[in-house]
Amino acid sequence: MGDLPQILPLGLEGLLVRFDDTLSDLGNAATLAFAAEIEAADWPEVREVAPALTSVAVFFDALAIAPEEMRERLLNCLALRDWTAMSAPVGKLWRVPVSFDEEHAVHISEVADLVGVSPSQAIAELCAESLRVLALGFAPGQPYLGRLPVQWNIPRQTGLTRAVAEGAVVVAVRQAIIFATSAPTGWRQVGWTGFRPFEKRDGGALHFVPGDRVHFVQRPADEVQAGASEPLGGAEVIS
Repeated sequence: MGDLPQILPLGLEGLLVRFDDTLSDLGNAATLAFAAEIEAADWPEVREVAPALTSVAVFFDALAIAPEEMRERLLNCLALRDWTAMSAPVGKLWRVPVSFDEEHAVHISEVADLVGVSPSQAIAELCAESLRVLALGFAPGQPYLGRLPVQWNIPRQTGLTRAVAEGAVVVAVRQAIIFATSAPTGWRQVGWTGFRPFEKRDGGALHFVPGDRVHFVQRPADEVQAGASEPLGGAEVIS
């Protein structure tokens, strides 16, 4: 990983600790472990710790601590151990029902061609993997799940889908996303679930945390639709 990790400025009250320039299992595991370490330190000057795929943003009160001092603290924390040797945290295992019916899997044939398998085999491969929550982002609670096998390193679309529905399951670059809200995307839609990563009722709740694992379970569209009104949209927490 070259000269990484490195610490970069992020505005006037933020620092970015980067563990890799591209998504890797080692970089993601280091990111999540380091973020947990900073959270556990509970420094009063720190306002937010935000892990991404391979970097951690640390936002702090610049009136309480100078950026140079915060940078020194982070350097000392980096020196504590070899973060690239850390294992990714292991969280809950979720079984999430997904409809791969034609109306919800509008790009499944195109994805299957890119992966080099039949549509049914593509669905089987998606459901065979227990995908780890690598990061949350773009919308509240929205998970980036990975990593899929190497043949799933498919590019994004050259254009945008104007909007996918809340609950759309999309794929690209060895990752899958469950959309937490309706939004445009360049990723290809392969399914839909009634599960919502962000619960809007009762003040809102984020169901996933980085390190959780997600297992897609193929179900008919009407069953998935009916389950959308159930707690967790029909999803189950196994462990």
